[in-house]
Amino acid sequence: MKSLDEKLNKIRTNTYKPTDFIIADAKDGELGGGAQAPGPKKGETSSYKCYTEYLQAMREMVKSGLVDVMLMSAYSAEILFQEGCFSKSPVTPAVRLNDTTDIWGLRGSNYNSFPSNNFRTASLNRVKEIADLGLYSITFSNNVEKDVASLQGLKDFQVEAAEKGIRYFLEVFNPQIDIKVDPKILPFYINDCIVRCLSGSVRADRPLFLKIQYNGPKAMEELSNYDPGRLIIGILGSGKGTMRDTFELVRQAEKYGARVALFGRKILLTESPIKTVELMRRVVQKELGSKEAVGVYHDFLKNEKIQPYLDLEQDMIISDSTLNHGLEY
Repeated sequence: MKSLDEKLNKIRTNTYKPTDFIIADAKDGELGGGAQAPGPKKGETSSYKCYTEYLQAMREMVKSGLVDVMLMSAYSAEILFQEGCFSKSPVTPAVRLNDTTDIWGLRGSNYNSFPSNNFRTASLNRVKEIADLGLYSITFSNNVEKDVASLQGLKDFQVEAAEKGIRYFLEVFNPQIDIKVDPKILPFYINDCIVRCLSGSVRADRPLFLKIQYNGPKAMEELSNYDPGRLIIGILGSGKGTMRDTFELVRQAEKYGARVALFGRKILLTESPIKTVELMRRVVQKELGSKEAVGVYHDFLKNEKIQPYLDLEQDMIISDSTLNHGLEY
């Protein structure tokens, strides 16, 4: 059995411990950012690594066994599947199954000025030969026409996924535009949208877990306490931020009820992705505080003679204001 299924079983049966916290490495970035996905070359901001390096980073993370899920594009998943990368690994391969317009971050584009439009590139007929798990994404816009179209897309997807035998987890983004909801109320609007949209689905059609933005302790506690063990909450990582942001985000999220972290840039854009995930686990398991973990990380970089992107003092800063609400010094 893959580690994902073992841990989900413990969460569902109320036997969860911090060692059962699920971590996914999201390396599906080319569906949003195109050629920028592998990340910038070291010391540069406008020149990017090549796709072969991106694939190699996936192989290395899978080999480490530190993550439970590797989320990829269908193209990447096919390559690694054919190599046998996951055949004897505890890591579960997953494929991004839709690429809505709000993830399109192409250079020179202005897609993020508009409400999210539903779109799917991946073919479920093809994906089912590679992986039985995928990510489906939806964003609510407080606009009847847009939201009905998004919900219809989800409904159609659920039917097709059931026919093909594909499991999924559901990503719900904060809207990228002003949707005329008070920012203080927005986290709870999103909670309501999630519960409302899933309540019409029977268990067989519901997601294994959610992937949502961390909107502070109160909103996270509300959603995680709504239907414990059945509505399992995961957090997304957003931008890279500082190392303190990364460790504090995973600490707070787990404390307030999240059981999954799905990080992309917060892993990819570090000096040592594997060490980052190792320390994320130690923070969740309360072996280290978030501040202490940053110090351990910089000691590691020094010992390995790796030049840090930020000095220790800068990396200790909380740059994500959402984290201030649950911060413990």
